[in-house]
Amino acid sequence: MTPAARLSAAIEVLADLNARRRPAGDALKDWGLSHRFAGSGDRAAIAGLVYDTLRRRASAAHVMGSEEPRALVLGMLALMRGLDMEAIAMLADGGRFAPSPLSEDERARLADPDLSTAPPFVRGDYPQWLHASLRHVFGEEVVAEGEALATRAPLDLRINTLKGEPEAVRAALAHLHPEPGRFSPLALRIRLDSEGKAPPVSAEPAFIRGEVEVQDEGSQLAAILARPVPGSQVLDLCAGAGGKTLEFAALMDNKGQLYAHDSDIRRLKPMHERLARAGVRNVQVRSPRGAEDVLHDLEGRMDLVLVDAPCTGTGTWRRNPDAKWRVRPGALAQRTAEQAKILDEAVRYVRPGGRLAYVTCSLLDEENGAQVRALIAKHPDFSPVPPAETVLALGATGPALAAAALTSREGLTLSPRRTGTDGFFISVLRRAP
Repeated sequence: MTPAARLSAAIEVLADLNARRRPAGDALKDWGLSHRFAGSGDRAAIAGLVYDTLRRRASAAHVMGSEEPRALVLGMLALMRGLDMEAIAMLADGGRFAPSPLSEDERARLADPDLSTAPPFVRGDYPQWLHASLRHVFGEEVVAEGEALATRAPLDLRINTLKGEPEAVRAALAHLHPEPGRFSPLALRIRLDSEGKAPPVSAEPAFIRGEVEVQDEGSQLAAILARPVPGSQVLDLCAGAGGKTLEFAALMDNKGQLYAHDSDIRRLKPMHERLARAGVRNVQVRSPRGAEDVLHDLEGRMDLVLVDAPCTGTGTWRRNPDAKWRVRPGALAQRTAEQAKILDEAVRYVRPGGRLAYVTCSLLDEENGAQVRALIAKHPDFSPVPPAETVLALGATGPALAAAALTSREGLTLSPRRTGTDGFFISVLRRAP
């Protein structure tokens, strides 16, 4: 497919999203199935155009004066990919499979894509209804934080020390030009190509051998800061597919006992294969069984309980740009209610003197600090570990993380702009002996 034909395809996919209100991944998959002539490179390029457009939807609409798919794609090319009006006109020239030629109005707008008079939520490319919540957290930096959330995320890997030595793993992946993580000693970062395409890491021998896992550096940091100690008893209460469970097992050097649970058995399905590939031997997966309490024997015994809570995912907008436009106020209320319920449940497993780590991939105080404050009000025998102490689990890079992150009494907030990671909130609480 030509670049112009890919552009037309992206406009078509975005029109489908507008009409059917569904995840972008589903629309792209359907497009690929109905256009089997398109190769993998074409599909990846079209996905890149669609996701880049969704990243800059609000600002592109402002510049173009329209929210139509064509206008959004054209505006994105100017704002995110830096194409000038003439370069965009060469793509939209009305040729075979190309978008129709630019109108005079489009030419004028693309010649001067100015956002100086746009409101903050437009310049930051986030939903207007979330402005007050994000400003509460970031203050005058809210637009800059939104702009960072509207960029592409790199591909981060975690070295699995149960299977590979860091230097050997880095050497095995040298052809991908990995960079060391900024804070996590286990992280490798791989930059995407100009169209946002990542290399097929899952086909790499190092991945197949279980020596690396795909995991954002922020997620890696959350697990390290929770500080699972070798030989201890640990419960991952919302384990999902097991990303942090796997990291916990490596940090514990397969020593002690790690329990993985999730209320939805379907989310646990990928974990079993991942545990085997990663060489993990100290995990018990406690799958839900109807109304049966499968965790009753763990009450009051855990040295550490991790609550990686379901949330709105505002910190993952770089990776899931369509999600920020699909989230609604009702979803925030639903998530905060779920979080409070899960935290109430988590408390009963923490032993006296034990710790509770509360983690979200959200940037909203409603889901983060407010939940910790509510927990402490209900359970005064819990108190937050000061962030300056929490970061010591990282060793030499701990002070740098504390300086880069947004810290509060309740915990640390990571963001793409501050720490180069996905957005995460990390709070560690200690129970009185």
